[in-house]
Amino acid sequence: MRISVRNVIFVCLLLGGTAYGVTMFRGPHAFSEKRRAIEQLEKENETLSKEIAAKQSHLSELQQNPDELELEIKRRLMLVNPGSKSFILQDGKKADSAAAR
Repeated sequence: MRISVRNVIFVCLLLGGTAYGVTMFRGPHAFSEKRRAIEQLEKENETLSKEIAAKQSHLSELQQNPDELELEIKRRLMLVNPGSKSFILQDGKKADSAAAR
């Protein structure tokens, strides 16, 4: 059971040729698809980074201005101080379509 150098070289060449064939068979298509996916993810990452920066700047503005923070809380949670009135208006699109008929 001696393994000759010639057999080892033959097996290495066979494995290398098989790997090369598989790479050439599906390589260019697979790489271009992955490249497109990477570019799409990079664009998505860039837009998300911009959104994060905008929200962080909005938060810092709210932290510096307590009156604006109070208005934002009232607007989002629809809170009203005792004794004050709040009016909720409908969207103008529905009224316009009804008036046109």
